[in-house]
Amino acid sequence: MRFSIYQESKKGGRKNNQDRMGYCYTREALLMVVADGMGGHLNGEVAAQIAVQTLGTRFQKEAQPKISNPQRFLEDSILDAHREIHQYRVLNQLPESPRTTIVACIVQNGSALWAHVGDSRLYWLRSGTVVSQTRDHTKLQSMVMHGKASPTELQNHPDRNKVFNCLGSPSDPMVELSRKATLKRGDSLFLCSDGLWSAVSDKNIVDAFSSKTVMRAVPDLIAQALQEHGSHADNVTGMAMTWDGTELGDEASGISTLLLPVGAINSTIQLPNLPAENQDDLSDDEIERAIEEIRTSISQTTHSKS
Repeated sequence: MRFSIYQESKKGGRKNNQDRMGYCYTREALLMVVADGMGGHLNGEVAAQIAVQTLGTRFQKEAQPKISNPQRFLEDSILDAHREIHQYRVLNQLPESPRTTIVACIVQNGSALWAHVGDSRLYWLRSGTVVSQTRDHTKLQSMVMHGKASPTELQNHPDRNKVFNCLGSPSDPMVELSRKATLKRGDSLFLCSDGLWSAVSDKNIVDAFSSKTVMRAVPDLIAQALQEHGSHADNVTGMAMTWDGTELGDEASGISTLLLPVGAINSTIQLPNLPAENQDDLSDDEIERAIEEIRTSISQTTHSKS
């Protein structure tokens, strides 16, 4: 596989950054994840961190060197993250579970499949158009679907932040899965938190990826979002991958996974140091140590590029 990828996150006008992101890849598969901890609940950043790490951990165990069933992987790992968040609540005797939205994507065999819970989005972009995008799990999106609100209200309506589907909720979340998307050279997949898409129009997103590389488009869109909302800006996170094909050619750019040693995995997701064996039967002390590692890392804002 050949692709270019870039990720960046800014806290905006908020005291803390509750967004988390990361990607992992082997020679034949790529995982991308963005999670947005919900600020209306305690420890939203912990929920987002747990979610990203849960998917990263499962990917590193199951991508040998690719995921056998991407659809099942996405659904099962996101539900695993939901359960891990509830385990965190129990261990820390919290009155309620922290909560987060999530969007994740698997790329392998020249195609992509994605899943989301909440209002973190994925855009599939090609030749100056949005081929497909995720549908927000919000009260406002439901109103639009039933003809009670206009799509033009999605960015500014007072109810746009009322999310009805998230990880950490009392009931199991609904994981919405995409159909398999066959990628063409030059296609981009853009994952972002609502702090970005609520401040930047879809047209601006399309224009950015039509005229710039991911290394320029993502930071430029983040800067636009921060400028638009000023001191009231939410956390703003974006991650984008531009597909360059499956073979290594003379005009290769970005990352070529063929250069990765067999069996190796590259990752920007910081994982807790869990025992190599019997990870499904951890003691309370082992779980608490893992969560403590999460706590020490949640204050870090990842900013990396390839």
